[in-house]
Amino acid sequence: MVNTPPLSIDIVSDVVCPWCYIGKRRLEAALARRASDDAPVQVRWLAFQLNPDIPAGGVDRRSYLEQKFGGPERAKQIYARIKAASDEVGISFDFDRIVRQPNTVDAHRLIAWAQDLDLKASDALIERLFRAYFVDGTDIGDIDTLAGVAGDAGFDATAARTWLASDAGRTAIEAEERHSRALGVNGVPFFVFNQRLAVSGAQPPEVLLEAIEQAEATVS
Repeated sequence: MVNTPPLSIDIVSDVVCPWCYIGKRRLEAALARRASDDAPVQVRWLAFQLNPDIPAGGVDRRSYLEQKFGGPERAKQIYARIKAASDEVGISFDFDRIVRQPNTVDAHRLIAWAQDLDLKASDALIERLFRAYFVDGTDIGDIDTLAGVAGDAGFDATAARTWLASDAGRTAIEAEERHSRALGVNGVPFFVFNQRLAVSGAQPPEVLLEAIEQAEATVS
């Protein structure tokens, strides 16, 4: 029996990026259409901060929208396109519920911690982080909140909080992001298939599927 090598997918992402949540859904749709859908897949999420200058405690969401978009009304215009895309993939964004714009270093540290423990199970954590922020309006910059999300995803909430309360993993996250930027990544999501083929943006499932098939063909 020939052992099929796993399809490796690295996703450079930020948990406060709505297109990253949409991109996750579109990738899932692409993977569901694979001809070799029984072949193993290894997905790893890599850190990227859209707003690295936001302080550790986060900032008021309304103030953030004023600075970034010129106010809530302009933000609603921009989010209209996002909501149209989200309807296609079954995400009910509720931007009005978001009160705090967080710094996402701790969320990325939590993702790295979970992936090191169980790469496959970490998908549930990432899904819950996206949902907590974009659907429930939860402050995912708060370590108690993050620990609760980890517990909901099946991880040890106490261990997660202990990790977050320390400074563990921070240097690695910062180095990971510097590496991505040095490679030219300046927007997310950014997908890399089998370390060979890159796709930028939340592309439609058929585009992602084509990239997957090309990447798999190079190792077949």
